[in-house]
Amino acid sequence: MHYISTRGHPQRRKFCEILLEGLAPDGGLYVPETYPLVDDAMLDRWRRLSYPDLAFEILSLYIDDIPPADLKTICAKTYTPEVFGTTRIVPVRALETCLHVAELSNGPTMAFKDMAMQLLGNLLEYELARRGEELNILGATSGDTGSAAEYAMRGKKGVRVFMMSPHGRMSTFQQAQMFSLQDENIHNIAIEGVFDDCQDIVKAVSGDGDFKRRHRIGAVNSINWARLVAQVVYYFSAYFQVNAGNTSEVDFTVPSGNFGNICAGHVARMMGLPISRLVVATNENDVLDEFFRTGVYRLRGRADTYETSSPSMDISKASNLERFVFELLGRDAGRTKSMFDDQLRRRGQFDLSGDSAFAQVAARFGFCSGKSTHADRLETIRDTWRRFNT
Repeated sequence: MHYISTRGHPQRRKFCEILLEGLAPDGGLYVPETYPLVDDAMLDRWRRLSYPDLAFEILSLYIDDIPPADLKTICAKTYTPEVFGTTRIVPVRALETCLHVAELSNGPTMAFKDMAMQLLGNLLEYELARRGEELNILGATSGDTGSAAEYAMRGKKGVRVFMMSPHGRMSTFQQAQMFSLQDENIHNIAIEGVFDDCQDIVKAVSGDGDFKRRHRIGAVNSINWARLVAQVVYYFSAYFQVNAGNTSEVDFTVPSGNFGNICAGHVARMMGLPISRLVVATNENDVLDEFFRTGVYRLRGRADTYETSSPSMDISKASNLERFVFELLGRDAGRTKSMFDDQLRRRGQFDLSGDSAFAQVAARFGFCSGKSTHADRLETIRDTWRRFNT
């Protein structure tokens, strides 16, 4: 399996190379040359597997430069009941007929990002030891990425973490999770601004190839393909838990800020998992909802990025959207680069509303969207507790 840049850089990479690199040299995001396809026989076989074995099977389709026995050991080491509190790792709870909740909050920091970060920490430690190298991880967080990354990387050999967060804009709980760590390889940096300012620094550093190589800098944000592909696993696991066969389609509704989680659902759908709709659920920072409704992707400045009761979604520059738009445009790297580099830098937006490709957002790729307010979220929590006692 080789990986290519969404912006057309000519060099193809193997998995372990992009694991340590993050962004491509041209500023693009890495995607597989082709998505592996699953069939009924594979789904039937996978349905009977434990979560770590399922992770191994799916990851093996994307990783061919780690010996299978080693990859299997890494998956078994990562997904344990000691770390995630249950042998099912991601149990799915039925609320009512055709309405289920996938429990992604059983990891060390109670954030869904533990699902990928715990694997990423073990992959990085393995590959760095194999190469005899060290890595400085530069990250950006609005809350859950930072704590999940730090708890996954704490004490890992050859890894140092430098995590930037927007000063005063994280939840008190997640700030305490991060700032209370005393491990020598964990460093927290508060930035005056919003999450997007932190992410811009990561992208600027990642885009400077000489600086990145000289200082051995890597990334753990979902711009790193390893983060995203690890999340694909729980879409398959959740599907198997709610369907006895492979003919019924399901919808996944996913809280979305940086578009990483739901992009993993998109990858699962591209592989052939029977998913009907992928519902992009945003808060008041609705840049993604606006794009999926209108075709206009319009960045927001600091003053227009609102501080909400769901701070991990207070994001107005959704990095992973580039991976989807690359597919939407028929993998046209030139147009993708024009939109995410030239047009966003000059005008702060691009517009696909008049492009024939935009009609495929729902028809071919299954995406739709909506947004919530603080009042909506409180009422949903209250109603769920009242109706389902959960």
